[in-house]
Amino acid sequence: MTDSAKLGLIAGNGRFPFLLLDAARAHGLTVVVAAIKEETDPEIDARAAADPAIRVYWLSLGELSRLIDTFKAEGVTRAVMAGQVKHKQIFSSIRPDWRLAKLLLNLRTRNTDMLLGAIAKVLSDEGIELIPSTTYLEPLLARPGVLTKRSPTEAEQADVLYGREVARNIAGFDIGQTVIIAAQACVAVEAMEGTDAAIARAGELFRTLDDPDDALLDRSLTVVKVAKPKQDLRFDVPVIGLATIAAIRAAGATCLAIESGRTLIFDLPAVIAAADNANIAILSEATGQ
Repeated sequence: MTDSAKLGLIAGNGRFPFLLLDAARAHGLTVVVAAIKEETDPEIDARAAADPAIRVYWLSLGELSRLIDTFKAEGVTRAVMAGQVKHKQIFSSIRPDWRLAKLLLNLRTRNTDMLLGAIAKVLSDEGIELIPSTTYLEPLLARPGVLTKRSPTEAEQADVLYGREVARNIAGFDIGQTVIIAAQACVAVEAMEGTDAAIARAGELFRTLDDPDDALLDRSLTVVKVAKPKQDLRFDVPVIGLATIAAIRAAGATCLAIESGRTLIFDLPAVIAAADNANIAILSEATGQ
């Protein structure tokens, strides 16, 4: 088997790694999975047991040298990152090996782009090309238009326009990719806690409002998620799924705006059905960024 018929998969948490695994297998590729002990769903072992073309190696988040050695021993020359690795793990008690420790010491900042970009450079130097995480998943990229039965109201549309301006600036600093807006005021900004936690925080804050004269009280929350201005498709691509809709519903938000062509939607029919059931509008538009 040629190296080009193999794909390395660095698997984080959630369903993303499984969807990419299915897509790669549908293309006839043997998949060598580097499963992260602190993140990857153990279900990946069952998938490997049922398919001899899937090989799973469990590694700690700090074992960069072992990751490289594993891929090289398997003849992997192309790899993809799929699934979230919680940002807080960067500051956890996980011990980096010598290679990762050296990389971390040389970083100017420990944001996502800087860290993953440096890892991609190390992999490249070792003959392993990191390819876009959307590879094989193009059908899951959001199409443009209103995706739900209900279109955003005029007030929600105004919040979307304002939210996109705020979110692009936040994303440009690699802080987060989601903001939650009401009455053209920013209620919450995603940072290290992740999208769903930021949405929950906005909902909790909104429920504490008790001033009858507060302009926000008669308005609902709008969630705006964007790609980074110079989005590197190899990692941190915006993703939404059923958990996103559940978080929006629980927070009492009524509208979600995403970027078409640059956002992956997992379980699209179920996502749309859940949003329609909760009377949540989903707007997908290209922003020209």
